[in-house]
Amino acid sequence: MTSTFTAGAAGFGTGLSLIVAIGAQNAFVLRQGIRRQAVLAVVAICALSDAALIALGVGGVGAVVVKWPGALTVVGWIGGAFLLVYGALAARRVLRPGGGALRTEGEAAGSVRPVLTCLAMTWLNPHVYLDTVFLLGSVAADHGALRWTFGLGAVLASLCWFTALGFGARMLGRFLAKPAAWRILDGLVAATMIVLGAVLVIGS
Repeated sequence: MTSTFTAGAAGFGTGLSLIVAIGAQNAFVLRQGIRRQAVLAVVAICALSDAALIALGVGGVGAVVVKWPGALTVVGWIGGAFLLVYGALAARRVLRPGGGALRTEGEAAGSVRPVLTCLAMTWLNPHVYLDTVFLLGSVAADHGALRWTFGLGAVLASLCWFTALGFGARMLGRFLAKPAAWRILDGLVAATMIVLGAVLVIGS
């Protein structure tokens, strides 16, 4: 039986692995942090949006699996396959980096525009629904009665990451602006995703 701590730690690790992969949202949060523009609002939007999406995934996918236990095998296979593909793509970025540093310039001053941009990047990105709702939901379902503990761990990971990225941007900016830094992060993401995917597929 999976312990409460293990489920929470698994949620934290899985959530963090999904979140830290370089993308438009992370670049935007870092940019706002470096510029010190609407940082609290941007961090709050990202963290609260993730919490809502994670809850939707854990509650929706998890509820289906609990009601129809046979669905766990299907969900496990699909979720595991997606994790393996996700990990392979992260590994590809490590081996074949795009070569561009994380850009931090180009955003106008003010608070309304950053907030609207953050909302658009979060809710109009189709990948966020696949990653946060379906993927995290399917992995959470594998923890049965502890799926909400898993989800709480993922929410905590999101809060920690966006807080560190936004408010620690002045210290992290120089490091994360280097392509090599994101290659290291992508390497960790790839390893975590591939291991989790293999576990899901084998255990389904």
